[in-house]
Amino acid sequence: TLSPYGTCQLGRSSWLSSILDGFVGYLLSYQYSLIPILISPPFFLSCLQSWDVFFRNANAGAPPGMAHQSPLSLAGLPQAQSLAGAQPNVEKLVEDHLAVQSLIRAYQIRGHHVAQLDPLGIMDADLDSHVPNDIITSSDKLGFYGLDESDLDKVFRLPTTTFIGGTETALPLREIIRRLEMAYCQHIGVEFMFINDLDQCQWIREKFEKPGVMQFTLEEKRTLLARMVRSTRFEEFLQRKWSSEKRFGLEGCESLIPALKTIIDKSSEKGVENVVMGMPHRGRLNVLANVIRKELEQIFCQFDSKLEAADEGSGDVKYHLGMYHRRINRVTDRNITLSLMANPSHLEAVDPVVQGKTKAEQFYCGDTEGHKVMSILMHGDAAFAGQGVVYETFHLSDLPSYSTHGTVHVVVNNQIGFTTDPRMARSSPYPTDVARVVNAPIFHVNADDPEAVVYVCNVAAEWRATFHKDVVVDLVCYRRLGHNEMDEPMFTQPLMYKQIKKQKGVMQKYGEKLIAEGGRHETGEEIAKYDKICEEAHVRSKDEKILHIKHWLDSPGLVFFNLDGQPKSLTCPSTGLTEEELTHIGQVASSVPVEDFTIHGGLSRILKARGEMIKNRTVDWALGEYMAFGSLLKEGIHHVILSVSQMMVSGQNHRHHVLHDQNVDKRVCIPMNHVAPNQAPYTVCNSSLSEYGVLGFELGFAMASPNALVLWEAQFGDFHNTAQCIIDQFICPGQAKWVRQNGIVLLLPHGMEGMPYLVKDQVHIMTRTAQISKAKEQSIITLKPLRAYPPTLCNFRLKTYPNLTACSSGTEPVICIFLVPFERKHSEVCVNVN
Repeated sequence: TLSPYGTCQLGRSSWLSSILDGFVGYLLSYQYSLIPILISPPFFLSCLQSWDVFFRNANAGAPPGMAHQSPLSLAGLPQAQSLAGAQPNVEKLVEDHLAVQSLIRAYQIRGHHVAQLDPLGIMDADLDSHVPNDIITSSDKLGFYGLDESDLDKVFRLPTTTFIGGTETALPLREIIRRLEMAYCQHIGVEFMFINDLDQCQWIREKFEKPGVMQFTLEEKRTLLARMVRSTRFEEFLQRKWSSEKRFGLEGCESLIPALKTIIDKSSEKGVENVVMGMPHRGRLNVLANVIRKELEQIFCQFDSKLEAADEGSGDVKYHLGMYHRRINRVTDRNITLSLMANPSHLEAVDPVVQGKTKAEQFYCGDTEGHKVMSILMHGDAAFAGQGVVYETFHLSDLPSYSTHGTVHVVVNNQIGFTTDPRMARSSPYPTDVARVVNAPIFHVNADDPEAVVYVCNVAAEWRATFHKDVVVDLVCYRRLGHNEMDEPMFTQPLMYKQIKKQKGVMQKYGEKLIAEGGRHETGEEIAKYDKICEEAHVRSKDEKILHIKHWLDSPGLVFFNLDGQPKSLTCPSTGLTEEELTHIGQVASSVPVEDFTIHGGLSRILKARGEMIKNRTVDWALGEYMAFGSLLKEGIHHVILSVSQMMVSGQNHRHHVLHDQNVDKRVCIPMNHVAPNQAPYTVCNSSLSEYGVLGFELGFAMASPNALVLWEAQFGDFHNTAQCIIDQFICPGQAKWVRQNGIVLLLPHGMEGMPYLVKDQVHIMTRTAQISKAKEQSIITLKPLRAYPPTLCNFRLKTYPNLTACSSGTEPVICIFLVPFERKHSEVCVNVN
């Protein structure tokens, strides 16, 4: 028989399968040019006979060289006589296909550079008017790829790395270019090819390349139009009623409202029940009104200068306040909780605070994968590029103890700072380039195309739900009225604002688009309906006489203070423990409560010494802290979290709270989680080497529950300087400004390393306690004692605590406690507070 399958054994069948696979690959590599020759009956039958003879001879014992028999030569075939002349055409065909693949990849990588992103049409979003040479925007550039106009109508097979064909596997070059430009060079610019994961890249390609992806139903268009009306008319109403008031309106980026609502709708559809949001001041009142759905009369009454402040605090300007609201999502008909965090004028300071609160909400509801709780962060373009805390926050995004399993970042890209041209404000092409460090895809979109905005936000929400990674939506827009309503932008940006004055509003443009498409124009009805809602709320707002900050809580449920701002109790309950309880905790601290766990030899000596201290009824500072934490955990209602900025000498007290198996990578033991059967959990976090970002994160975490002890320890006491914004803007004045009650504890150890006996350099000793103690609000900041080396110089007895000094700055409520080692004789190292 001619077929090898008729005579071959099973082993030879597998050989033949591999050979045929190679044969098919050989055919494909020549783009089918040789198929007429290779599948011709004489040559094909000759090949099969050759293999059959080979296997027969091999079975008979013939050596490999003798078993082989050459098939019919190509030279004997009539078709082969023209093969020599056809070879250059085959090479040209291969080269052209490779060129088309390179062209497709060029659009995927750099198509965003030529996308029509600026609504004003006067500036390139990437600050560069140069068009990359490998991006085809006209037929005369085909020569870069070795192609010309005669190739435009040739059909080329599409690679597996593109979805522009839909169900088609081959397209003419002209159609390939058209579809690529539609996908990557219109009102959406996609940056994603730097992502290392192939599946993620393929996912994004399919979302933007597949033909017909941006199709909206009539109902979806009506919903979008209604949201645009609310966003636009809200700002116009405020401008009519309070034209001389600062409000940092959203004019020029009204599509932010449907963008946020789309993200929330899609996330709710994917199972999210709680969304924590943070944003700067621009557009905050609009977001409160039309996304969080705060009562309009509560917003309008903030503009009344006669409004008297309530007793609970001095309050803050209206565009800094937050909100917490649980309501039904009308699109998904599911309950959803929305909270917008209050924050100061420090534009990006709230970023880590939002992440910390999100992490806490996930922890307390057992959401280990981020399916139920998520965060949305809004940014301005200048601050996103300029503020270092943005980078610090991004680097928390995938750390085990800090990940919130994906954040959707929305950048309101005004293409200007206060008065600063973006070409003077950043060195990167885009303000969003910082997000590339964590492989976050970046979707740039022209904010004057609401449908493109909504589609991009849908994709962003799906990305977060699918991969649980950060994603950035860059809304390229403009700022119609200047930095605030009192500012004249023509002073510094005359050309931009001449164009802005000619610019139609986005709602008007979208309404005209719907009419052009033959749809029913309902803008007038929606405007009349919403204007009536605003007028009625304005009338009700006049009845408000007192400003109650408690109506603007972003984290309700904390009970440290009464509504009048006074502490609920100035008495301290008894916190004493029996010696038996302390001994038990100390024994846990000096043991390894996990079987077959190998610890470091040096650590064995430390644990042994700790056990000896228990027997001798003495304790050093590290063991004293261990006992304090353990006693809280044993009560079962306190969750103790300790975040250490860097595990160096200043953090060695907590370095041994987590034991590492010397033989098994990543196997750890936390003895403090073995104190009692029903104890609360204990978490020790190795963090990014960030003070600003990590302290903000821990502050946000501490907001979620009053029954948690959350501690942040600086590497040295003075290292809180780089987190000073969180202390000055959130911790100290938070109660007065926002009724924000927080139990965060700062541990600020004094550095004595290398100089245990004489201190000549005070560089790590002074912790600016005088500044901290000037806080007017109810805050407690604990300064740890002088951390001496070796630790034996800091031993204390269990029953007696000599030299306990409480320092207070007059009548101010801040209490700083210094516990001075009794062997220490150098008083010059003590910190004086007023």
